[in-house]
Amino acid sequence: MNLFKKITFFTTVMTFCLIVLGAYVRLADAGLGCPDWPGCFGTLTVPESQMAIEKAQHTFPGQVIENDKAWKEMVHRYVAGLLGLLILTIGYLAYKNKKSLKVSILVPFSLLGIVFFQAMLGMLTVTLLLKPIIVSAHLIGGMTTLALLTYISNEHYNENSKLILKQSIIFYMARFGFILIFMQIFLGGWTSTNYAGLACTDFPTCHGQWIPDMDFKNAFNIFRDLGQTSEGTPISLNALQAIQWVHRIGAITLVVYFGYLSYALMKYKQLRSEAMLLLAILAAQFIIGVANLILHLPMVLAVSHNLTAALLVVIITIINAKIKKQYALAP
Repeated sequence: MNLFKKITFFTTVMTFCLIVLGAYVRLADAGLGCPDWPGCFGTLTVPESQMAIEKAQHTFPGQVIENDKAWKEMVHRYVAGLLGLLILTIGYLAYKNKKSLKVSILVPFSLLGIVFFQAMLGMLTVTLLLKPIIVSAHLIGGMTTLALLTYISNEHYNENSKLILKQSIIFYMARFGFILIFMQIFLGGWTSTNYAGLACTDFPTCHGQWIPDMDFKNAFNIFRDLGQTSEGTPISLNALQAIQWVHRIGAITLVVYFGYLSYALMKYKQLRSEAMLLLAILAAQFIIGVANLILHLPMVLAVSHNLTAALLVVIITIINAKIKKQYALAP
């Protein structure tokens, strides 16, 4: 079990880093640095020599070889491959020590299914040329992996007592908050993958309007390709504004909701530090989001926005893991 605990914790940290690395690759426009999958231009590395470059150009005619982008993508794939092997190891150790597990055996086993799902999405991201729904689903899969690993690690390392709530409203608020954060992460991923981050560059208005002209039909059509409507025409600014505007509404909703939840949790000694941390991360996330608009998405802030989103997933998972509901005893 000690080996299981150490590998799980290391894999949790590694997943967090991979999410940040994936955001950097996407924002650096390196997602298609390699036109094939799982290799790069037909090999398991990036073509460097003149002979390798000529062979790649012959195999992929018309494809521009940009080694810096290709290496960014391949490093991301190498780390993802290692992560897959670690999760496979976690599944094996969980089965071997199932009597000593502090979580259901289904939790580490479900990670194996998610990793396979993530690998398929990684392939489709390349073959379908960054289709927005595929890229956004890939982000959600990564955050789900992080949440499950955080839960397993927390249950095996955190020896503090659970918080048993008599009033179930806080219990349900914490549980719904978990759903809410994933909805907002999806909206953030949808905004990023559709390159709608700068559709509005002022705040709190959008081009001086509180409610700009918006095209919701094409904005949230999950079946369309990147930069196009379902009819194949270029997507309009009104559609991009709709994506940006809805993401803003989600952000404001999240601030209000988690602000109140943090306040409500601070009166419980077992969760006071987590509640304060949630409030601090939430404030940082909101400030970084606004700064991204005003400063026109500088790389460090854009990546930081994804980093703090991952931190929110971690802290919300820990809070939910520590809160239990008191059920009435049968007479």
